[in-house]
Order: sequence, then C-alpha cells, then structure tokens
Amino acid sequence: MFEFIARGLRSRPPSRLRLVGAFALLAAALFGCDAAQPDDGRLRVVVTTGQIEDVVANVAGNRVTLHALMGPGTDPHLYVLSEGDLVRLEQADVIFFNGLHLEAKLADILANLGREGRRSVAVTRDMPESALIDTAGLQGGHDPHVWFDLELWSQAVATITAELAAADPAGADEYEANSEDYLRGLAELGRWAGSQLEKVPPDRRILVTAHDAFGYFGRAWGFQVYGLQGISTASEAGAGDVQRLANFLTEEKIPAIFIETSVPDQTMRAVLEAARAQGHQVQIGGELFSDALGPRDSDAGTFEGMYRANVAAIAGALGQ
Repeated sequence: MFEFIARGLRSRPPSRLRLVGAFALLAAALFGCDAAQPDDGRLRVVVTTGQIEDVVANVAGNRVTLHALMGPGTDPHLYVLSEGDLVRLEQADVIFFNGLHLEAKLADILANLGREGRRSVAVTRDMPESALIDTAGLQGGHDPHVWFDLELWSQAVATITAELAAADPAGADEYEANSEDYLRGLAELGRWAGSQLEKVPPDRRILVTAHDAFGYFGRAWGFQVYGLQGISTASEAGAGDVQRLANFLTEEKIPAIFIETSVPDQTMRAVLEAARAQGHQVQIGGELFSDALGPRDSDAGTFEGMYRANVAAIAGALGQ
C-alpha cells in the first residue's frame, strides 16, 4: 500500500485531494479506520453509483461485500472522495465505475488504481464506440449516461458478470445464472416502458430537463431531448441560457419540463417563470432520476424502480 501511495503522489504535483487520500490510507494502515472492512473471505467490491450497485447486488448476491460510494441524490459529476472512500478503494478486491468521465473528480484515482494492477473496471469498457453518443469537445468524448439505453446497459451487466467471475471463479455459475435473470428483467422493463411511452404523441415527444442526461433515453424511445445544463452538471447555466430555453418552450408550446433529483431546481424554475412571463403556462411535469437512484426504501431505490418512475412521469406529463 505504501508503494501505491508514493507512486500516486510522484505521478504529478500533489493536489489537496491526493494528499488527503495519501494520509488517509497511511493512517488506516498504522492505526486502523472505521472504513476498514473485515475479511470474511468474500470479495470486497466497491462501486461508484447506485445504478452499478444494483447490478452487482443482483448478480453477486451474498458472495460479495458491497459498498457504493454515492448514495441517493448524489451528483457523480461533482463527487469528491472522502477519506473513508479512499480506504475502501484501497482495500477492495474489485472496483466498478461508470467511466466516460461520469465520475469526473475521481478519474485520476481510479486510473491509478487500475495501473497498480487492481481490478478497477469501467462498466462501459466493452460498449462499442459506435453505440455511444459523441460529445465532441467534452472531456471523455462521449455521453456517459448509458444506463438509459437498456440494451447498452445490458452490456454493462455482461462486463460486470465477467469481471466478478474472473475474480471469483468458484462463483462463476452463480454469477451467470443471476445475470441471466437480471437481463430478463431488463428486457421486460423495456417492453413495459415501450407500452407506456406509446401514449405520448410524436409531436409531444420533447423532453426538457435540468441537464443533458437523457440523450440515450431519447434515442431509444424517439424523444428530442433538451437540457438546460450540458452533459456534465459542472457546466453552469446563465441568464441567457434560461431565456433561450424559455423562448423555445413558448415557441414550441411545450406543456411540461422536468426537474432532477440530483440537480438543484432553481434554474429550471427560473425557466418556468420566464416562459410564463411570455404568456406560456408550462408546468413542472415531475421529478426525474438522472444520475442517481431514489432513496433506498422507496420504489425508485432500485434500477428498475428508478426507470419505471421516470417513464411514468414522462408519459403522464406529455401523454395527456
């Protein structure tokens, strides 16, 4: 571990985050830490997002101890690791992250862990580039919100399953069987979503959201998607962006816009008021789950539940 810390700090001038991480790992090694996980013989798996957590929990079951860094309502674009997170990453047998620069502030640390020979895996790794939405000029090069395309997300399930089996060959058959069950569930979810979204007429399939997280959803289901902010929430919307979107809503007579659970809603409410000032009565169509799942004890606390909640909100607001 000390070699990992030293090499990580030598790779470039140490930022505050890297120094905090180094000292957190050193303290854990010398004195122990609340984040330290007991070794009970099971794989120790750390994931970044709730979407990935849901896949691993269903595919791996009790064969792993599982920890997700980002909880409900957390924005992965802006997430910064805590000292406890760094210890868990250091102790993990397998790390799964989205990649495509979704976890922007974690990218260097996750890359360093991979270079150290750890099993640090981007679940988007095996997705064909031709199936990804290009975002020329954006760091990462592609839209990272791939879970909204259920066929693409099935590829993530396959990647996770293969990596778990490689790390724990004795559980390979169990992982494969559970994966097949999960994939059948995704296929059923897709059939249900299609039946609900058919209720939205073609001329009303315009989805306006807080940030541009629904490109894959729009491509899969035939919606035009407009986000006030860009692909990453690190980009900020100004007064001009608000006014332009309000003008668009008014011109196109769009009846509803959507806020997101992981993005503050002030700017979207400003858009709503700017449109109303032009005489167009646009409504908040609902709250969508974009970069995170819902509360763990809610219907949207699973991947399927999150997707169903989004579809129901969109179909309900735009299909009237």
